[in-house]
Amino acid sequence: MPVTSTEVDAVTRAYLDRHPAERARLRPLLDLPATASEPTGRATSPAHVTCSGVVLDRDLRVLHVRHRATGLLRCPGGRAEAGDGSLLATAIREVGAETGIPAGALRLAPQLLDAPVDIDVDIDDIGPDPDQGEVAHRHYDFRFVLHLVDDGAPPRTAEAPGSKWCPLAEVAPPGLRARLLAAGLTGRTEPVNASAVVHNGRGAYLLHLRDNFPGIWAPGEWSLLGGGREPGDATIEATLRRELAEEVPGLRLGEVEPLTVEWTTDRHGLAVPIQVFTAHWDGHPDTADLREGVLVHWFRPDDLHRLNLRDSTRRLIQDHAATRTGEPAPHGRNPR
Repeated sequence: MPVTSTEVDAVTRAYLDRHPAERARLRPLLDLPATASEPTGRATSPAHVTCSGVVLDRDLRVLHVRHRATGLLRCPGGRAEAGDGSLLATAIREVGAETGIPAGALRLAPQLLDAPVDIDVDIDDIGPDPDQGEVAHRHYDFRFVLHLVDDGAPPRTAEAPGSKWCPLAEVAPPGLRARLLAAGLTGRTEPVNASAVVHNGRGAYLLHLRDNFPGIWAPGEWSLLGGGREPGDATIEATLRRELAEEVPGLRLGEVEPLTVEWTTDRHGLAVPIQVFTAHWDGHPDTADLREGVLVHWFRPDDLHRLNLRDSTRRLIQDHAATRTGEPAPHGRNPR
């Protein structure tokens, strides 16, 4: 699925909500989706969209690669391809193509999540390239921050010889440097997703059957309740409580306790640290008022092998159950 005009418009408007002073500079980009059916297409003129990945290590150094045609150092990036599906996916693919760093070795910055840190526009038109079917045009470059899961140096590739890590203070261009310095990046690994091991105190655990829709995380699987962080969440516990209020408003939890941090991959293949909490609730699933997904239901650990769920989820529940030695042994299929 290609990147759509609708996504370009939505991401641009969300960016301008955060940076209203840039509205005049990006006014032509706001008009682009209305006039271009393929805003990322190579032949789209007088401008089209590109995407870059701003890759940082834990010391907040930024990876630059030397552009093969111009010889200039820049963040890896380029044009979207038909199968990318999103602007972020384009940036991730370009990072892999130009540096050899796979998506699974990268994670989102908790301060920005999947929003671009910067949208740059070329000052001067790029000359025509008849061999590629391009007329003179400009680029609007959407730049996404991607942290290395560890700080190992990236592989070198034929397309990107001379890779170089630059401190934030040396990042070019100045607009991107200013955005990065203002973003509050720390380099620390912080959870960007929260979920809850919800138990009833009598040996049963609440699981959520997700919609079987393509393009979402874990379609058709049983999973823990929870979801991803949003910019307005003050803490990762606030993320959990907001997600539960949206998914199951009838499930009102009291105190929640941090259990562990787990890692998974998202729909883009990025590494995702998840803060897992534990919580007690002893209600009937019908009173949870499910708003997202197919079903919520109680299960005992002995029944988990019958379900389509991730090994990590099964292990979390079984390990938690093993610590609660005072609970009665499981009996029957339905603990309710």
